[in-house]
Amino acid sequence: MNIDIKIISQLRDRTGAGINDCHKALTESNGDLTLAIEILRTKGEIKAAKKSQRDVKEGVIALASAANKVAVVVINCETDFVARNKDFINTAQTFAEKLLASENDEAFKTWAETTIKNELVLKIGENIQLGNFSVYSGETLGIYLHSNRKIAGIVILTGGSSELARDLAMQVAAMTPKYLSPETVPTEILEKEKDIYRQQLKNEGKLETIWDKIINGKLNKFYEENCLFNQIYIKDDTKKISDLLGDAKIVEFERFSV
Repeated sequence: MNIDIKIISQLRDRTGAGINDCHKALTESNGDLTLAIEILRTKGEIKAAKKSQRDVKEGVIALASAANKVAVVVINCETDFVARNKDFINTAQTFAEKLLASENDEAFKTWAETTIKNELVLKIGENIQLGNFSVYSGETLGIYLHSNRKIAGIVILTGGSSELARDLAMQVAAMTPKYLSPETVPTEILEKEKDIYRQQLKNEGKLETIWDKIINGKLNKFYEENCLFNQIYIKDDTKKISDLLGDAKIVEFERFSV
């Protein structure tokens, strides 16, 4: 049957599917637009099942904030081409805003995964997956999203200023701390590091009488690299993060990356 080009265009606008796919769906539905959408969704589900095995190594991070609350959503895709697409970025932002307004993480997860499966995969033609997502709240929030939208940092303070919190969030994004302070490093991690250092010193033929001194130096370097308190401040290498805090206290921090 002949399908009016206006209806094809309308279907394309609503689904993002290709012209041929739209024409086939409209032919199959005898020109019924609603049924054609359902046909495309069904085909999208089939494609999603096939694409779901593909690696999703690219993607974007979106942040949405209001008052003392911020939502973070990561959406993964297959290619950087899609990750840089303005529509894809705007969609991720919509997801973050939806999460911010949601009262239930599971309800958001169900909505997001359904939307991805029934709409985004059909429209984009890649394996799209919902990555990490979370909502944070606190007295003073610091958020930082790198310009490539692939790295983000979040810091929650009690006390302190929003400017300090944002600087700390940038530090987290840039320097990837694993722990807050030396006291928060798990004992098993420390013991493993010490075992590695001892083996290194043994292999180097160092006298056992000086091992403890050398190991303490190596542990200080480990703390400087892995503990936020001990890291050198990225904006001023004469200071450590602990020097910036004053009366402020870090309650929580998190780093997101694609």
